[in-house]
Amino acid sequence: MSILVSPDRTELTYMGRTELYKGFPRFVFAGTSVTVRFKGTSVRCIIVNHKFFNIQEIGFVLDGETRKVRFEQSENDITLTLAEDLADSVHTLTLYKRQDAAHYFEFKGFLLNDGAEVLPADPLPRRRIECYGDSVSAGAVTEATDHVASPDPEGHEGVFDNAWYSFPMITARNLGAAINNIAQGGISVYDRTGWYHAPDFIGMETAYDKVCYFPEAEGGYTEWDFSKYIPHAVIFAVGQNDAHNAEKGDPDINDPAFREYWKDGYKRIIRSLRGHYPKALIILTLTVLCHDSGWDDAIDEIARELADSRIKHFRFTRTGAATPGHPRISEQYEMAEELTRFISNTEGVWED
Repeated sequence: MSILVSPDRTELTYMGRTELYKGFPRFVFAGTSVTVRFKGTSVRCIIVNHKFFNIQEIGFVLDGETRKVRFEQSENDITLTLAEDLADSVHTLTLYKRQDAAHYFEFKGFLLNDGAEVLPADPLPRRRIECYGDSVSAGAVTEATDHVASPDPEGHEGVFDNAWYSFPMITARNLGAAINNIAQGGISVYDRTGWYHAPDFIGMETAYDKVCYFPEAEGGYTEWDFSKYIPHAVIFAVGQNDAHNAEKGDPDINDPAFREYWKDGYKRIIRSLRGHYPKALIILTLTVLCHDSGWDDAIDEIARELADSRIKHFRFTRTGAATPGHPRISEQYEMAEELTRFISNTEGVWED
């Protein structure tokens, strides 16, 4: 006999954008998590998975150790064993979404061994961060550690994706902060550009204010209520994929007309976020994944033109020059350490 810990138990803590769908929390963005603390010897979870592509895996951290479990079943309840034969003592488990648009799922609860006790999990930290980003922020291919500073391995099918080791999530842990990670591989500023095709090309201009940003998901797009989470710091790490346009041909950021067009779309999103978060530090950045420095120069211009002392452009030491493939764990930590120092050295970040 098992003990069901239903998703609405007050002892659980959730982090990331979630919504109730058919009565259960829906996990869409990479890094979204739920934490349970319990005294017992085994723990399983129940989910309803919806697969789009790639190998399906879910991540969890048990007593500080990062693990994962693979599964295939979709569109009905599945029970996944996370740990068995544990010491009959207190354990903390955080279940999180490793991948971005490969799938989404509804969380239907944890199952603990008979006689187990559910304890209150630690509350979310008072400090709050939010990130808007692409595949680097989502932790894509970060675990391909044999390919540092190299192209991605072919045919990996998402097995190296792990949002836990993305630089925004590491930065949040470094700073003792909660984080909402709004990241999707291939995404650009504008719709119909970039590489995120689901089923049409979707940009951050559509995704940034959504909980569900998959138009093909059951129920389609769903809107996010920004009042539910007010961050102290916002990381906006979009621009890597904007050099691709399948319909009109790849643009040149050094072309004056395109540059102004791109900056206008970028600034519209930032102004909207400023309207929701009047006091937040907003950090504009690109990552160490190789790209033309003209994009960084354009972001410099955006930061100046917005004329807001709490909107800053941050460049990593190796911005645009470290790797032709996705940053691996070591490079994600490199970025996180630099960003952690930058935020730590900025006055008044954590003031409400």
